[in-house]
Amino acid sequence: MRSIIFTVIAACSMLFVQAVAEVKLPAIVSSNMVLQRNTTVVLWGWADAKEKITIEASWLNEPSNLEADKEGNWRIEVKTTNSKEPQTIKIKSKTSDIVLDNILFGEVWLCSGQSNMQQPIKGYNGQPTFGTNLVVANSSNPNLRLFTVDLVGSKSPFTNVEKYSAWQQAGPENVPDFSAIAYFFGQQLQEILDVPVGMIHSSWGGSSVEAWISLEMMGTFQKVNLDTVDITKGTNHIPAALFNGMINPLIPYTIKGALWYQGESNRMEPKKYTELFPAMVNDWRTRWGIGDFPFYYVQIAPYVYGDNDAFGSFENSAFIREAQLQCLDLIPNSGIAITMDIGEDYFIHPPKKKEVADRLLFSALNQSYGYKTVDGASPIFESQEVKDGEITLKFKNAETGLYTYDGLEGFEIAGADKVFYPADAKIVNGSNVLVKSDKVPNPVAVRYAWRNWVVGSLYDTNLLPASSFRTDVWDDAVLFKE
Repeated sequence: MRSIIFTVIAACSMLFVQAVAEVKLPAIVSSNMVLQRNTTVVLWGWADAKEKITIEASWLNEPSNLEADKEGNWRIEVKTTNSKEPQTIKIKSKTSDIVLDNILFGEVWLCSGQSNMQQPIKGYNGQPTFGTNLVVANSSNPNLRLFTVDLVGSKSPFTNVEKYSAWQQAGPENVPDFSAIAYFFGQQLQEILDVPVGMIHSSWGGSSVEAWISLEMMGTFQKVNLDTVDITKGTNHIPAALFNGMINPLIPYTIKGALWYQGESNRMEPKKYTELFPAMVNDWRTRWGIGDFPFYYVQIAPYVYGDNDAFGSFENSAFIREAQLQCLDLIPNSGIAITMDIGEDYFIHPPKKKEVADRLLFSALNQSYGYKTVDGASPIFESQEVKDGEITLKFKNAETGLYTYDGLEGFEIAGADKVFYPADAKIVNGSNVLVKSDKVPNPVAVRYAWRNWVVGSLYDTNLLPASSFRTDVWDDAVLFKE
């Protein structure tokens, strides 16, 4: 009898312990984090239903009191400042006494995409990131903080990150494994603005854009049912899988903006990409609820995708580059980093990651931080004029003119028969390009760098390269062959 009584008491004690849960925070909210400065940020987490919680922030004069809802969820909005001093947050309840320290106010950026964003400072096997040794040797910076979301897909939205590397101060022990583009961007932004910077990295090599879009948004494009899907196979191509596992758990952590490098996995459907990619950006912005935050992305670099003579079919990656350029007009408050000059013919992961980060940084400085004298926009084809057997091309974003190192290459010209011939091209009047060919006496269209693999030769005077482009909309154009 006595043993039965003790068993009942023990069982009741276990139930009581289980019922009184400690306050829990999402992984992204921790010591060493960077909170977006001088704005309203959200702190959130979980506790017992109706649990009373007190939050004390070192920069606020009074504590904040709140109560978890009936499901145990809680959140609170807190004002941050421009202070550069480390801050502390204390979270207390009946069962918890949490202290978050070494918190900074600064600029917070989310970086996502596929393998070229994922590529770490140390590079991939046999595929380097240029400058690694000096970068790592000089990487100690208490004002630059790094957070990485590990590779996890899910059929349903996670509320917390499942696998991650927590907020850390940048240093030789963690920088080698961190995203190169995210690091180069953050390190330079921190130095230029002289404020703390937090970089959140969440990308997956080989991923398609569909995987980064919520199930609700994907449902507006196609019917998606994940009930019978094996989430462990082809995870990075399953619609909504990466959004669920690697983006949703970060919301609503306040960010300044986002950086994106993806597109290789969608290159065969450029027209669809112009729908899906803007929809993804809109999806993220809507869910974060902080307006049209800056969104800067990278155009995929030239690379030998099989047949380099592909011209009129989507085997030619110039079509997806064109689609990415078109997205610039479809996504408000966006910018594009053109990489026509820094690709590698047989390496899909170009080693010049700092140059990519530089171009993203220029867009951010110009558009987001008021550095209007920093040129953040590559020259873009605007119009053409046909006269006397020649075509003159005009460009926007070429306020101080155009430039080429060793002469223009990669231009082709066609008449009404839609057959393109190699053309001579030169910069005229400092800001236009004149294109002609003896083979085409009555030209009507020009294409530039319209290949999988090509090295761009056209820049503005700040050495931002022009994208590949075409002045026509033909789907049946061909190359002249001897």
